[in-house]
Amino acid sequence: MNNKKKILVTGANGQLGSELNILSKRYNQFEWVFTDREELDLCDLGNLASELSRINPQLIINCAAHTAVDRAESELELSDVLNHQSVAIMAKWSNDNDCKLIHISTDYVFDGTAATALTESAPTDPINVYGQTKLSGEKACVEENPSSIIIRTSWVYSSFGANFVKTMSRLMQERDSLNVVNDQIGSPTYAADLAQAIMTIITHDHWQSGIYHFSNEGEISWYEFALAIQEIGGFDCAISGIPSSAYPTPAKRPQYSLLDKTKIKQTFGVVVPDYKESLMKCMMLLG
Repeated sequence: MNNKKKILVTGANGQLGSELNILSKRYNQFEWVFTDREELDLCDLGNLASELSRINPQLIINCAAHTAVDRAESELELSDVLNHQSVAIMAKWSNDNDCKLIHISTDYVFDGTAATALTESAPTDPINVYGQTKLSGEKACVEENPSSIIIRTSWVYSSFGANFVKTMSRLMQERDSLNVVNDQIGSPTYAADLAQAIMTIITHDHWQSGIYHFSNEGEISWYEFALAIQEIGGFDCAISGIPSSAYPTPAKRPQYSLLDKTKIKQTFGVVVPDYKESLMKCMMLLG
């Protein structure tokens, strides 16, 4: 008889899902089910609950999302289905079936006008479609399953998938000079560190529902992030800082979205590494 707790991870091919997949090998006290679009289509809202019943997990880690921030501006319906409506169904199903739920959210639920690190109780007011649909997902999560855990994170990167670190590393080897936005402040998140934080929560003695913030330590701009990538990679490329106004995008970005990590540290004893330390680890994997 298999008495292992079954954990369902959605968005398995994304950055966080891929890192959890690697980490799961060290946690064989659990039965792991990793699904992506092919195995579990979150857009198929009509069949989602019955598919969850078929898998029948005791814990869901929802890493799936429509994360293309600029495309979300023109793909409102898809964003809402993936970031909000499917979350509501997962939350309701987990509440009805004695299943725990960890849902991943974003710093983009904030408007970016703060001047100090944002706590979980800071007022939300998203300035783009992605942030709006993610906030709707958070609200649905809390409403349908009050015992769920929501983790907001920011500037996620990994050796998997497409992200700022991989793009910059490539461009710095292809070009003589680069311009990078220097007036958006926050902190990057190495997806492997977030995966470890999730495992710390899952294996903790007490399940404490609520919203938590997680990113790496440090307060930097994208420009400073690029300089750190350059330094670690030893790339010979001139990098200039430019204002956001010089690099218009379909979606507006928060100017300041640094997350305060005090709550997750105090509640679960989560260790939060410095951003540069984690960046070095990731770039070693990239070679």
